[in-house]
Amino acid sequence: MKNETDFLTDSLENKAAIFAAGEGEVLAMGGNSITLKVTSDISNDQLGVYEIKLAPATIGARLHYHRFMDETFIVRKGTLTIELASGPVHAHEGAVVYVPRMTAHGFSNQSAEEVVINLIFNPGQQREGFFRGLKSILTEPVIDPAKYLKLYQKYDSFPVDVQNMLPVGPPQ
Repeated sequence: MKNETDFLTDSLENKAAIFAAGEGEVLAMGGNSITLKVTSDISNDQLGVYEIKLAPATIGARLHYHRFMDETFIVRKGTLTIELASGPVHAHEGAVVYVPRMTAHGFSNQSAEEVVINLIFNPGQQREGFFRGLKSILTEPVIDPAKYLKLYQKYDSFPVDVQNMLPVGPPQ
């Protein structure tokens, strides 16, 4: 007898993932860190949730865009500067900034205090691979722009200005 699919009964599973404050894989780079929370493996590539801590006067990313994913910033502590094509926007604690695909954006901490955000990518598209690669490249003695660009493009990030894409120097 052939197995038939039961279309009328749900099969429930407990696959909830709970991350307390400070839990998750931490990628530290100087006074900054990225904590991997909901990864593509957990969400079946549908969602990526990460906690980012930016030290004062730190660039998170210069102007870039994504072709296939949306990005949402939730400011938990401090004031995050979001750079848009139209100019900077200051997102204070509690703010939510949604950046749909094909929208040029960058972000930085231009304040004298630490900024903590939750960063959400939809879909996830293995974004944690990007963050691991970023840590590797940005902690080398000399940053290789070609390697940085290759990593960016592999993970659906495209700099608006290739000559000004590295997150070094003072935030603008």
